[in-house]
Amino acid sequence: MIPALQASADDGFVTVRDGRFVQGGKPFPVVGVNNHYLTFGSPAEVTRVLDDAVAMNATVVRTFIQPVIGSLDGLALPPIWDWKSRAEASNLGVGGVYMLYWDPASNEMGINDGADGLGRLDFLLDEARKRNLKLIVAFLDFWAYTGGAQQMRAWYGSDNQNTFFFSDPRTKQNYKDWIAHVLGRVNGINGIRYKDDPTIFAWELMNEADIRPASLRDIWLEEMSAYVKSIDAKHLLASGGANVTEKLPDIAVPGFDFSVWHGYPLYYNLSPVRFDALIKEMCALGRAYDKPVVLEEFGFARSNKDQPAVYRMWLDTLHNTRGCGGWLVWRLVSLQDSGRYPPDHHDQFDIHKDSGEVWNVLKDAAHRQRARTD
Repeated sequence: MIPALQASADDGFVTVRDGRFVQGGKPFPVVGVNNHYLTFGSPAEVTRVLDDAVAMNATVVRTFIQPVIGSLDGLALPPIWDWKSRAEASNLGVGGVYMLYWDPASNEMGINDGADGLGRLDFLLDEARKRNLKLIVAFLDFWAYTGGAQQMRAWYGSDNQNTFFFSDPRTKQNYKDWIAHVLGRVNGINGIRYKDDPTIFAWELMNEADIRPASLRDIWLEEMSAYVKSIDAKHLLASGGANVTEKLPDIAVPGFDFSVWHGYPLYYNLSPVRFDALIKEMCALGRAYDKPVVLEEFGFARSNKDQPAVYRMWLDTLHNTRGCGGWLVWRLVSLQDSGRYPPDHHDQFDIHKDSGEVWNVLKDAAHRQRARTD
């Protein structure tokens, strides 16, 4: 086993100062992409995404740690999703990769540290480091597409999607054990302990956790953010929440260094112009709390002929509005091992390195953000 390396004093971690992201005393531009299959795609598929992110001038890539399954035999506790799908990685074919599972022999959660488990995250972190990319990593996904929190509540026979995981003592302890394991893991490729790795821009508690009621949400976010910080005080932390309906309800949580939101105008019956105004409102909240606000997911369907112009408008606003901490588009997908791009997702948000107008709008906006010095 490779011994854990220690981070140096000038360790490359990004921090927040005066409401802005800073690295080594200089502003750090957060511009980039999301990709959902980086922890289970093939090595070639993963590196193609990272290379395409570099080509887009990205500084940050966001992903989630997944998949989560039932019992390994599929019988004692069957998965709630199609773990054996032969689809391409982009379409949730995970190829036998799993991170968490239910162990019927010990009657408790199991963690897969092998090559088809957290070894995949080792590879992702090391390849991102080689390309000078930072990662935002959510510890878990809320949604059941590859198991996530929904699979974990199903371990205990619950079908309650919004409350059980966040209130039951067993799932809460599972989640804490998972966090402690991830933060304490030593990368088997480069020997860097995860909590000491500056390649990680930030951790997030969960992707789009829809916790109900709101009182439970507030309790859970405060408890879990404090728990993460008790183990890892070096990395930035955010919730990973969609945070649109109530407009950043978690921004005041002490453990969160910045706030995030996910913007899809169609889902909220907003025009592109009204959404542009919402960007300014969200960033104003960031200024009030002296925390950067990142639009960390956004999408406007390519079936809209004005998609390039709309993206240009939003990115201009994000660039020019104080308090806006950056942006990450949903979602960059690259060539699959089949040699083709995946069929466009039903929401038509996919971004390709195709030299098209949208690609160039994003690439130019990222370049402009990286060039600023204020």
